[in-house]
Amino acid sequence: MSELTTTYEWSKLTWRKLERRVFKLQKRIYRASQRGDVKTVHRLQRLLMKSWSAKCLAVRRVTQDNQGKKTAGVDGRKNLSPKARLTLANDLKLGYKAAPTRRIWIPKPGTEEKRPLGIPTIQDRALQALVKLALEPEWEAKFEPNSYGFRPGRSCHDAMDAIFKGVKAKAKYVLDADISKCFDRINHDALLRKLNTSPTTRRQIRAWLKAGVMDGSKLFPTFEGTPQGGIISPLLANIALHGMENRIKQAFPEKKPRVNGKCIRILSPILIRYADDFVIMHEDLTVVQKCQQIIAEWLKDMGLELKSSKTRLTHTLYEHEGSVGFDFLGFHIRQYATGKNRSVKGTNGKLLGFKPLITPSKEKVKEHLEKVGKIIKAHKGAPQLALITRLNPIIRGWARYYSTQASKATFTKVDHLMHQQLRAWADYRHPQKNKHWVSNKYWLIDSGQGWTFAVKGKMRLLKHSETPIVRHIKVQGNRSPYDGDWIYWSSRMGQHPEANKRVTTLLKKQKGKCAHCGMYFKDEDLLEVHHVIPVQMGGKDEYKNFQLLHRHCHDIVTAENAVGKKELNEEWLDANPF
Repeated sequence: MSELTTTYEWSKLTWRKLERRVFKLQKRIYRASQRGDVKTVHRLQRLLMKSWSAKCLAVRRVTQDNQGKKTAGVDGRKNLSPKARLTLANDLKLGYKAAPTRRIWIPKPGTEEKRPLGIPTIQDRALQALVKLALEPEWEAKFEPNSYGFRPGRSCHDAMDAIFKGVKAKAKYVLDADISKCFDRINHDALLRKLNTSPTTRRQIRAWLKAGVMDGSKLFPTFEGTPQGGIISPLLANIALHGMENRIKQAFPEKKPRVNGKCIRILSPILIRYADDFVIMHEDLTVVQKCQQIIAEWLKDMGLELKSSKTRLTHTLYEHEGSVGFDFLGFHIRQYATGKNRSVKGTNGKLLGFKPLITPSKEKVKEHLEKVGKIIKAHKGAPQLALITRLNPIIRGWARYYSTQASKATFTKVDHLMHQQLRAWADYRHPQKNKHWVSNKYWLIDSGQGWTFAVKGKMRLLKHSETPIVRHIKVQGNRSPYDGDWIYWSSRMGQHPEANKRVTTLLKKQKGKCAHCGMYFKDEDLLEVHHVIPVQMGGKDEYKNFQLLHRHCHDIVTAENAVGKKELNEEWLDANPF
C-alpha cells in the first residue's frame, strides 16, 4: 500500500459514522452503569475497546487533537504520518507491555517549585485514550454532583457557582483544604480495587501504573501515584477521590426535627471538589472540624493525606483564627457586612445583614500584573504594535476567566496599574521628550479617544474593564454529555465564559455542529475558526466568511484547499504560457 493511498484512506475515513458508533456504545455503558448492571457495563466496554471505530478515534485524539501531540515519550516518536496512524490504530490491543514514562519538570505557578510530568509513548497514549473511552461513561454515571475537575461538561466556573449558592443565604464556617501530592501518592492496590473493572483492563491499567519513569538516563520504579501527563491519569485520580461527598452525607445526614411544633431543616455540610482541591461548608464549627477528621481518615485508605500548609478553617463573614473568607480556584469568596440598603434577603424575605461577593484573589491579580510587567520590560525596544499583539491575548484570557463574578472593580484597578507600567515604558523610550508629546504618540488623546494605548489605524490595547460580567449557569445536578441531550450540551458550550464571542456566535449559527463533518461539538473537542475564502485570497474577517470546525476537520479542509489551489495554479499556467 503506497503512502499516497494510505493518506487518502486516513483523511477520507467516515469520521461521522465512527463517532456515532462509539457514542452509541458509550451511551449504553452510561445507562447500564446508572441502573447498576455491572455485567452489561463490562460486556459493552470490551466491545468498545475491540471496535476499530474507537481505535481510530483514540489515535486521532492523541496524534491530531491534543495540545501535547508533538511531545515525545521515551521512544522519541511524534508527528505520525497518516500511514503510521492507520498502523497504530490496527495494532492497538489490551495486554501491551507499557513503556516507562519520560519525566519532564514544569514550573508551578506562583511558586519556585517544579511539578513532574510523566509523558507516555504515543502507543501508550493512544491505548489510554481507548480505555478512557470505555471507562469514562461508566464513572460519569457514578460521580458525585459536586465534583467538577477533569470531567466532560464541567468546569471551575460550575464549582464557583456551586460555592456562591452555598454562601449566598447563610454565613458559614469553611474548611479550605488541599490534598498533598495527590497524583504522586495514590495507592495502586486501593485504586485498582475501587475500579472493579474486567481482569484484562485491570492488568493493563496496573501495567501503566507500575511502568516506571525515566528521568534523564535513569529509570525509577513507581510504587504509588498516577503519572501527571497521561491521558487516563485525571480520570483515575477522580475515581480515587470519588466518595468524599457521600461519606460526609453519611456522617451528617439532612434532618428535619420538630421544635416547638415547627419543622426545622438541618442541612448536611456542603463539599465541593475540583480535582485535589476542595472546600467543606457548614454553619456549625464543630461539624466542619469533625468533617476534617472524617476526610483525613477516609484519605488514608487511598494512601493520601491533607496538606497542612494549605488546609485551614475560616469563616465567610466573621474573622476566625485571624482570617475571614477564603481563596478557591483563583477567586476570593467572602461575605461583607452591609447596611439595610445593600443586604441580601433570605428565603423568608428578611434582610440578612451581609452581601456575598466572589472576586479575583489578590494573589492572582499580583501574578497577572507581574506577568504583564515582564512582557512590557521585555519589549522596551520593540514596536508598539508588537507589544499590543503580545499583551492582548493575555488580557482577554485573564479577564474572560474572571468575568463570571463580581470583578468589575478589580478590572478597573488592574487597568489603572497597567497604564502606569505602559507610561513608564513610553517615558523610557523617549527620555528627551515632554510627557505631552509621549502621550500623544502612544495614546489616542489627540484624536479624542482619551487614554487608549493604540497604533492609530491598526490596533489598540484591550482593557480588562471592557469585558462584560456575565453570570455562569451551573451544570444541572448529575447531568453528563453521555446522556445524549445535545440540545442542552451544545447550548451550554455557547454560553461558556472562556469561549470568545466569535466562537459562541458561530456555535449558535451552526446549531452546535461542525460545518465540515456535521457532528455535534463535544465539551473536550478543540474548535477552530476557518476562513471559507482565505485572507491571502481576498477573504474578509466577517461572519459570512467564517466556519467553526473541529481541529482535525480544519486540517482536512486546509489540505483540500491547498490541493485545489495547486490545481487552479496549474490550470492558469497551462492557459497562460510564458
